[in-house]
Amino acid sequence: MTGALFRNAASEASRIFRSQRVAPASPFGKVDPSLRGDIRRLQSRPYFRAPQLLGKAKETGVSPPSLISGFCSSSSSSTTASTASFAKAGFIGWYLGMVKSRPVLTKSVTSSLIYIAADLSSQTIPQASVESYDLVRTARMAGYGLLILGPTLHYWFNLMSRLFPKRDLITTFKKMAMGQTVYGPCMNVVFFSLNAALQGENGSEIVARLKRDLLPTMLNGVMYWPMCDFITFKFFPVHLQPLVSNSFSYLWTIYITYMAGRAKPTAITE
Repeated sequence: MTGALFRNAASEASRIFRSQRVAPASPFGKVDPSLRGDIRRLQSRPYFRAPQLLGKAKETGVSPPSLISGFCSSSSSSTTASTASFAKAGFIGWYLGMVKSRPVLTKSVTSSLIYIAADLSSQTIPQASVESYDLVRTARMAGYGLLILGPTLHYWFNLMSRLFPKRDLITTFKKMAMGQTVYGPCMNVVFFSLNAALQGENGSEIVARLKRDLLPTMLNGVMYWPMCDFITFKFFPVHLQPLVSNSFSYLWTIYITYMAGRAKPTAITE
């Protein structure tokens, strides 16, 4: 009776092991050839590599807890590095997210901030003290960047991307030419006219200011903006082009706010 029970238990255990596709090893460490294919398939799966690590740990004398702690420490170090990189790129990631979710508002606020900084810098150059700052002038520049320049930059770059979708050399030169002949002159006229009107100048004074300041501004723009436009159109995607253009416009805004802040040309008002 006892022998029959042992035989039944042995046959049941053999059936269970074979159903789980675990290869029996001979006393000499050789594997049954009929099961080699199954073993290879099983070993290719990630969860069958843990026994191999344990076997190597036994051979080298390293305990499994040491392997686990080493894995955890490496995982924690990689997580720390990822967290640090995310912290460094936190503002950039937030800004790019805002550019995609609220493009017009984000680009308008960016233009306004750049115009504020540029106008303060423009007033600092000729002034001797902070008390002489014209904050009303700075507010005008901030409003121009927020309400006019920022939105128009967004729609202009999107229009150029639709009209000239490629980014090769010839297409880049086409976009540059459009900027120098269409967008730049139009925005200069709007800037000088609006700024003069907000200062209380009448129509004849605005025309006189345009006659005096517009042509020199456009000539200086031809010397500055083509290289900036080339870098912007050639190397940056369309959703970042207003930001890059605004970055280049910092120095240009210092110049143009200085030109706009000049006294009205009374000698040629007629």
